[in-house]
Amino acid sequence: MKTNRTHYDALSRTLHWLTAIAVLIAFILGPEHFGREMRQGLDPATRLDIVAHESLGVLVMVLTLLRLLWVAVRPVKPLFEMTRWMHITAQATHGLLWLLLLAVPFSALLALGSEGHPLTLLGGVRVNEMPLIAQSSLAHLADWGDVHGVLGDMVLWLAGLHAVAAIFHHVLLQDGVLLSMLRPRR
Repeated sequence: MKTNRTHYDALSRTLHWLTAIAVLIAFILGPEHFGREMRQGLDPATRLDIVAHESLGVLVMVLTLLRLLWVAVRPVKPLFEMTRWMHITAQATHGLLWLLLLAVPFSALLALGSEGHPLTLLGGVRVNEMPLIAQSSLAHLADWGDVHGVLGDMVLWLAGLHAVAAIFHHVLLQDGVLLSMLRPRR
């Protein structure tokens, strides 16, 4: 189905950029050696970087779920003429980004739950135990903290490639792909 739309709707753009900002800040604040420090008795509530990182992780999960719901009901998205390989690459990249945006926070919950660490969020919210995770068969399949770190790196690299592709479309192809995720000019 072809569309004359040149821009994504305002809600899609807002959710996209909020997710991108939350992922970037969460990555920057991602505490190094968090698991080791927790095993040594560190209370995560005493470290703002940990509390902010975990809060942003929950925000990313919520935003991603909202985005997926919105994708199912939103107005028609803009379509751009591009070669078959570009279209396939774009679809694969978007699919992998969606998967990672869910897998990264999920792996964090698995890491916290399987190691018995609390989830600490801004506003003093704290979940001390996650028995459903701790007792699940998934809990001990991997070192979920390491998995979380690898997935976090992957999402940032893939998002970076996504941004480079958007810039490529804007500078070299001049096809409006990058502009479609920005507010239309009046």
